[in-house]
Amino acid sequence: MRTRSWGWIAALALGAVATLAAVPVLRAGPRPDTVVVAGRVLDAASARPLPGATVQAAGTRRRTTSGADGAYRLVVARGAVRDGALTLQATLVGYEPLREEVRVTGGEVRRDLRLQPAALALEGVVVTGAEAARKGERHARVADAQAPRSILPSGMAPPPPPPPAYSSAPWNTEAYAYVRENGFLAADRNPLSTFSIDVDRASYSNVRRFLLDGQLPPKDAVRIEEMVNYFTYDHPEPRGEHPFTVVTDVAAAPWAPGHRLLRVGLHSPRVETGRLPPSNLVFLIDVSGSMQSPDKLPLVKQSLRMLVEQLRPQDRVALVVYAGAAGLVLPSTPGSERGRILDALERLEAGGSTAGGAGLRLAYEVARENQVRGGNNRVILATDGDFNVGVSSDAEMIRLVEEKRRQGTFLTVLGFGTGNLKDSKMEQMADHGNGNYAYVDNLLEARKVLVSEMGGTLLTVAKDVKLQVEFNPARVRAYRLIGYENRLLASEDFNDDRKDAGELGAGHSVTALYEVVPAGAATDAPVRGTDPLRYQSPARPGGGAGGGELAFVKVRYKQPAGERSLLMQHPVVERPGPPARDLSFAAAVAGFGMLLRESEHAGKLTPQQVLALARAARGDDPEGYRAEFIRLVELYGELRRTRGAGDHGR
Repeated sequence: MRTRSWGWIAALALGAVATLAAVPVLRAGPRPDTVVVAGRVLDAASARPLPGATVQAAGTRRRTTSGADGAYRLVVARGAVRDGALTLQATLVGYEPLREEVRVTGGEVRRDLRLQPAALALEGVVVTGAEAARKGERHARVADAQAPRSILPSGMAPPPPPPPAYSSAPWNTEAYAYVRENGFLAADRNPLSTFSIDVDRASYSNVRRFLLDGQLPPKDAVRIEEMVNYFTYDHPEPRGEHPFTVVTDVAAAPWAPGHRLLRVGLHSPRVETGRLPPSNLVFLIDVSGSMQSPDKLPLVKQSLRMLVEQLRPQDRVALVVYAGAAGLVLPSTPGSERGRILDALERLEAGGSTAGGAGLRLAYEVARENQVRGGNNRVILATDGDFNVGVSSDAEMIRLVEEKRRQGTFLTVLGFGTGNLKDSKMEQMADHGNGNYAYVDNLLEARKVLVSEMGGTLLTVAKDVKLQVEFNPARVRAYRLIGYENRLLASEDFNDDRKDAGELGAGHSVTALYEVVPAGAATDAPVRGTDPLRYQSPARPGGGAGGGELAFVKVRYKQPAGERSLLMQHPVVERPGPPARDLSFAAAVAGFGMLLRESEHAGKLTPQQVLALARAARGDDPEGYRAEFIRLVELYGELRRTRGAGDHGR
């Protein structure tokens, strides 16, 4: 095996500047000329950990920030030790500043710091308006809305970001929903496969973040359908009454000799920015202490700045933030006042706990007050997903976004940062809010989501989109849907217009892959089935219509403002010839996902086979996304060899 140059890895990393900011700093042990002070920052009353606290050695420039578990680690020069002691200072929004002397007897000292809650937190947030007093729960508005400023306690300066060389101790409280892969189902007993579409792409960029950080991602961070749908495919433009096209094709499954791979694709046309309906947007930004690092709030501001640059005079933007409380930093402002919007963004600083529930309610209320009939009314939430103060029940938040969805305000969720990313919560919120979930790991991804694909991110062309595939037992012995595990629906849900499903945005492509075991084919795949039924006649393969069809695809969807679904139908007939290039590339991405998940269905698939398939099917790649995928597979192969196939991120 030839030795690869690591130069291409450096080049790939340079293309993701913001991602590099999140790479953990490797620390050696204490040197003779330094002292290491480590411990946790805790709430003095409850003893719960406090993330985002700034810890500094008095009289020095050495400072760090506590992690999600409250842990901090500070390295200072031994010369800062006076008379055998070192003075530590700790500050956190919403808490009284702490100054504490620590005795130093060796090279390492352990000291927990306990902060007392401040008498008045977030003094800059005030409730205004007679209507607010009347309703009892209204907008918390920042004083002097014409000159927005940080939401911080009176007289306290925002804590500076920690220097990269002295970051806090490693911590990880990231949360991912458990994914149990779909198995094979017998076509004669289970002929219908029904699911809701998914246009989220967050899993791919999150997986990329892990690989660029030199780690294998947690298995449950890998959602194969989101990886496949990260890429665009060459579909024909829709014609006629429907806002999207349906295409199907079939080829050999590269990881399972004798099996076939069925692709079902949906595609809606891209809409130019100038033709989008007016937008009523509310940026809901998490400015809590957990958002201090460069790959969080600083990247949020840079990302949303890109979106603001695309706004037109008919668009409006409001800015709501939340930390220990929620506040309206900028009232709904026309896109023509771009400077005012950008100034409000730039003034934000991170600090405090996370009142996510209050922020959501306030953002929805602001969106309702400025609702544009026939326009795009949407809350755009930018967060690491860490809701830990106030109303934080997942079920209650889901009910809230569902209620507001029915009232015409959709929710887009943008995830940022590392260490405490709440992926499962953010995905749920976007799914129930008729919106999209994207993970932004660098400025290139921000540009992709908020500029290149702004139409799809902000404009829904079809809602409650469901697919149902009926397999012909005369041609199919068994099948399995690859991915979409958290999008499965009961067969009866397909015709139930009350059942919520996924949304399709302008310019979006949706691809679903099925692995099919042909009738009569030998296979080692375990096929789930049932015992023979006592009161039913057994199905007769080959009976009925469509004997030459592999499957029959049906799609139901609603118009964005409609409540009754429309039906599309498409028979699947396998045609001879080489596989379509897009199907081959989608197969390479799905195969890579199975390798990352260490799937039992991957067979003897290797990274080299995935690379060969992806390189041959790369095709037209003007933005370089497919080339980047190829480099990520190469990097994955290197990590497997150096770290072991089972060493997945925790």
